[in-house]
Amino acid sequence: MTRLFKVPGDEPQTLIVGDGEGRRSIAYRTALSQTANATGLFWLSGFMSDMASTKATAVAEWAAEHSLSSTRFDYSGHGVSDGPFTDGTIGRWLEEACAVFTRVTAGSQVIIGSSMGGHIALLLLRRLLREQPAEAPRIKGLVLIAPAWDMTEELMWKRFGDDARRAILEQGIYQQPSAYGSPYPITRGLIEDGRGHLLARKPFDPGRPVVILQGLLDPDVPDAHTRELTEFLTGGHVKFVEIADGEHRLSRPQDLALLFDAIGKLV
Repeated sequence: MTRLFKVPGDEPQTLIVGDGEGRRSIAYRTALSQTANATGLFWLSGFMSDMASTKATAVAEWAAEHSLSSTRFDYSGHGVSDGPFTDGTIGRWLEEACAVFTRVTAGSQVIIGSSMGGHIALLLLRRLLREQPAEAPRIKGLVLIAPAWDMTEELMWKRFGDDARRAILEQGIYQQPSAYGSPYPITRGLIEDGRGHLLARKPFDPGRPVVILQGLLDPDVPDAHTRELTEFLTGGHVKFVEIADGEHRLSRPQDLALLFDAIGKLV
């Protein structure tokens, strides 16, 4: 009989990432399956979201029900991980994703990335292919939920008006209004670092299946933005799933059913 330990409700563990002033403690939860050669699920949250979110928790519970391992974590400045949110950058959060993936997970993994997490997922795959080719084959496939690729440039800087840009350049921060609660603090460091981590519409062959779930009523990551991603992901690996009445979060029961179906086909 398959047995799971470290169930999704356990207290988070911590992993130290970075050195010197960049040293921070990253909180993560992992549930490990004793089933031999079972594929695991690796969750990447969105901007200002965390591993206790509805979708992250639902994925961990689904994995446990299907005798699969799962791993999720909080980026620095998010959830219960160290650091102020305003120190966060794409490069910093990518470093943390790489550390958790390589030091916590084992065996083949399906990466599930939501919004910014979809961008981090693609950057993680690209980094491993370039810098740690022995690790990259462990990524069996990607499931991207409204992937906010090149978010800091395409969905922030290019959309901002003069007042927002001036605040970022002169004051170092802009408080972006949010429909989900408190304003999002967008820092100059986030924007400038993001320019060093762009897909930049350059052809990229992921080399494994990529399933994209996209709500057509999403105001934050429009379907036109996501469709453009499918134009420069090469190799014929991408499946694009439209959700006609779906918005950004895609956390309704019917949305989760589509997500679980996509994951199930990859594992």
